[in-house]
Amino acid sequence: MNIRTDIPLTKETFLRWVETQEGRYEFVEGKIMMMTGASWGHVEIAGNLQTLLRSGLDRLRFAVGQSDFAVETARGLRYPDVFVQAAGIDRRAYVATAPILLAEILSPSSLETDLRQKVEEYTALPSLSAYVVLAQDEPRLWLWQRGADGAFPHAPEMIEGTDAALPLPALGVTLKLAAIYEGVG
Repeated sequence: MNIRTDIPLTKETFLRWVETQEGRYEFVEGKIMMMTGASWGHVEIAGNLQTLLRSGLDRLRFAVGQSDFAVETARGLRYPDVFVQAAGIDRRAYVATAPILLAEILSPSSLETDLRQKVEEYTALPSLSAYVVLAQDEPRLWLWQRGADGAFPHAPEMIEGTDAALPLPALGVTLKLAAIYEGVG
């Protein structure tokens, strides 16, 4: 399927097109944006986080996914590194409809996007309880977590060190950073 540049691109057209592509892309403000490749550290952290969530959550209540599955935002379609949504996702779906947790692992090229643009997009999602951005080279993360008043803080909480933990009360789990960063040096 070729994309025509003389007509507006829709989310549905993008989803059909992206299925046929070798590379990885996001759809932002009507434009196709190529995503960068991932380092081994990025892959390890994402895999560890996904494994910890899958083993720690009630699979009858929660579904855990990774970057092959889109999340719809007001600006388009993003592919977070790891996400959690209520169980019951249509097995034919390509887009998460109500994510509870979204997590991104920083790359040098994704700092601006992950720490600014995606903060605005993700925290505007009514279903979201937490957005986590994880450093790739050390046990450190930035956490935006919805407060009791229903709002997200303007600035994230920074959590760092192998003795620290990531509390996720909306999911009923707390994850040790040592486990998230296991095998990452």
